[in-house]
Amino acid sequence: MDLDRLNAEQRRAAETVSGPVCILAGAGTGKTTTVTYRIAQQVATGTFAAGEILAVTFTDKAAGGLRTRLAALGASGVRASTFHSAALAQLRHFRPDAVGEILASKAVMLRQIGNSLPGAFRFRPAGDLATEIEWAKNRRITPERYLAAAQDRTPPLPHDLMFRVYRDYERRKADARLTDFEDLLGRTVELYETDDIAAETFRSRYRAFTVDEYQDVNALQQTLLQLWLGGRDELCAVGDDYQSIYGFTGAGPEHLLAFARRAQVVLLEVNYRSTPQVLAIANRLVSKLGGAAKTLTPTRAAGQEPTLAGFDSWAEEGARIVDSIRALHSAGVPLEEQAILVRTNARSADVEEVLHGAGIPFQGASLLAREGARSLLRKLRGARGPAGETVIGAARALGWEPTPPDDLGDREQTRQSDLARIVEIASHLVDVSELSGELERRFGSGVATGVHLLTLHRAKGLEWDAVFLPRVEDGELPIRRGDIDEERRLLYVGLTRARTHLTLTWSGKPSRFLRELGAEAVAAPRREKVAAADLTPLGKALREWRLERSKADGVPAYVVFHDSTLAEIERLSPATIGDLGRVSGVGPTKLERYGDAVLAVLSRA
Repeated sequence: MDLDRLNAEQRRAAETVSGPVCILAGAGTGKTTTVTYRIAQQVATGTFAAGEILAVTFTDKAAGGLRTRLAALGASGVRASTFHSAALAQLRHFRPDAVGEILASKAVMLRQIGNSLPGAFRFRPAGDLATEIEWAKNRRITPERYLAAAQDRTPPLPHDLMFRVYRDYERRKADARLTDFEDLLGRTVELYETDDIAAETFRSRYRAFTVDEYQDVNALQQTLLQLWLGGRDELCAVGDDYQSIYGFTGAGPEHLLAFARRAQVVLLEVNYRSTPQVLAIANRLVSKLGGAAKTLTPTRAAGQEPTLAGFDSWAEEGARIVDSIRALHSAGVPLEEQAILVRTNARSADVEEVLHGAGIPFQGASLLAREGARSLLRKLRGARGPAGETVIGAARALGWEPTPPDDLGDREQTRQSDLARIVEIASHLVDVSELSGELERRFGSGVATGVHLLTLHRAKGLEWDAVFLPRVEDGELPIRRGDIDEERRLLYVGLTRARTHLTLTWSGKPSRFLRELGAEAVAAPRREKVAAADLTPLGKALREWRLERSKADGVPAYVVFHDSTLAEIERLSPATIGDLGRVSGVGPTKLERYGDAVLAVLSRA
């Protein structure tokens, strides 16, 4: 097999065909290439037959990609699957009666159980309840042990109610002969703990194991892996403790770091993704990340310095992001190669509104598709009457709390935030029948292309030419209830998604992490304001019109037009609708909404 395309450390990993081996792979260092070459080399050298190797990763997509690459390298007989798929296959082989119908999602059953809860608790999102149940099951904590085991946790419901939900969920599932994904792992663990013949049969079939994304392994998966190994050491663990960001599922870097202490370690630090400038800022976090020290070294040519910029308000911060997206797009960076990464879905609506107001298409987030907006609009269907009072009443009936507590789960925090936003928007309307159209105007994207808008967690494993990280503030990143070490790793993941352009902004209290990045030394100046005295009469007239229109529409002024767009209108002084439509920042929607009024201002000036 030709290993010449690999760098020195990748090649060393590929040529080390017997375990225990720990590949600590930094972001963008060619981890998947290294893993596939190592497995193919195990087969090519005759160390193991293809059918004796089990490669495990965390998504079906990743497993499929691994199989495709291995086939291209002549190792098509290797089994590559997720933990859950592997466990299901083993249960069906050894104990088919232990597998009922697979429950694809807990949501429907938990929603039914949640409807029986008292008061506003019945509106807690099923996803938050599912996450808590998964936390328990991944630690083999039964409903009977939950109250004792969860004393130090803050679940999405009071402990007694959460116990009741967990107990009822398990009872309903058993009555319906359903099996969830945690059951697949738990029952496979029980199989090998109680059936020596099954365990030995499995171990005689599979002699070597590779586990990708090992930093994401939880306690239940680790237990199953140990039973698969049965005391053997033919394991290649691949991962990056710096990218361990799923603590809420029970995963953590401890299994990877413990294995590294007894295995032959190969460090992959040569980065093929990002410019030296992007890597330099990411590497500033390394001294505080702990674990296994890895400093990414670049292979790409030099690029622009990252931008770290503070602003006086979210309106200014959002306007700078819009201006930057437009400038990059004009310079040849496609919108699809730009991403805005937020800490939680609760914050995505802020960005949605800014992008929609600027006429910039985006994908990956939608307030109108989330539970809070959908349930509120369903409740208001066909309603008429004063918008503010009607919407407040409907929102309160859905459990909206004007001042929600800080210890809500992510989904409930997002739901509360979305409900609050809709209540605020409704307060500027006359009749509730206007609400649906107003929400569509502000948030209705409806496209599958454009700038990517997603959470930092969902961005893991992805990359773009340009990445924006807004609201890098204390209380946001790190989030006030978060584990500080994991929050720092989350920022590291965000930084290392960028290939060339990286922008960090804030308008609240600057995040403590910014000091670690040297923000005081390299912070960009705040967005410059044009003094009223320096404006031309036309400039003043345009801004006065924008202020009046924004008040009439109940939106921030930048949602009507950004300063940069007004300056361009002033410079070009378009005389017709067609000319105005060619001004940067004036899209079809804004042209229809504001075109005649803008031309009227121009004609009077």
